[in-house]
Amino acid sequence: MFKHYLGLTKPGIIFGNLIAGSAGFFMAAKGDIEWMLFLVTMLGITLIIASGCVFNNFIDRDIDCLMQRTQNRVLVKKLVPINFALVYASILGLAGFGLLLEYTNLLTFGLGVLGFVVYVGLYSMYFKRKSVYGTVIGSLSGACPPVIGYCAASNQFDSGALILLAIFCLWQIPHSYAIAIYRFNDYKAAKIPVLPVTDGIKAARNHIIAYIIAFVIVALLLTQQNHMGMFYAVAVSALGLYWLYIAVAKYSETDQQQWGKDLFVFSIVTITCFSILISVDFVRVIPMLASL
Repeated sequence: MFKHYLGLTKPGIIFGNLIAGSAGFFMAAKGDIEWMLFLVTMLGITLIIASGCVFNNFIDRDIDCLMQRTQNRVLVKKLVPINFALVYASILGLAGFGLLLEYTNLLTFGLGVLGFVVYVGLYSMYFKRKSVYGTVIGSLSGACPPVIGYCAASNQFDSGALILLAIFCLWQIPHSYAIAIYRFNDYKAAKIPVLPVTDGIKAARNHIIAYIIAFVIVALLLTQQNHMGMFYAVAVSALGLYWLYIAVAKYSETDQQQWGKDLFVFSIVTITCFSILISVDFVRVIPMLASL
């Protein structure tokens, strides 16, 4: 039974967002880390995302049964009663929001509410099913965890927070299109109006290339604004260029799903490495190491 309730929260999604949330916190802290604040913030993020994922499972159960990759989800197979799942989601959400409100600040709490409302209310309940712009809308909720971490540590929404929000939004879109290409038949069967299905894979490829270029440009603003150093700039440029290489040079009309999978996998590598890079204050650390 525990396994079913855990599965409802989509642990993989939680883990990925915790990496991003931690990165935002460490970036803002610049080495001066309040560990209790960090732990409470990450727990709050975990509970809110878990709540959103359970609600998403409830909302999507009618289309999940049409897709091969989701047809074995807990609510599709009726392994947990619907009423129990809704109560479970509500408790998780209330606990997460309560932690952020009590132990962080109103800005952080507000960002948590924003991410939740966009994901559950706007994306899951409407835009995912009705509009090709669902991916763009959903990217805003996906970009909230690192900004929540940043604002919890800094108690301000400055240029660093704004750039982080833009970076993760821009990353989320080609990442999501890559999933839709890799799982094209699933999305088509469920009639989800994501760009590769509505406009074709060639059109989606053009958007992917544009968003990857935008991602790199905006990511470099962290160095331009003195939030990160040159080591970060070189590393994130290399990651972005290789991601772009996959999008441009490895495209094959005869094996588009494999190409989509390659893009998807490297998008995860890119954002994980990016998160590690911004977790360390290279502006300060590299010169310090050089002086030893």
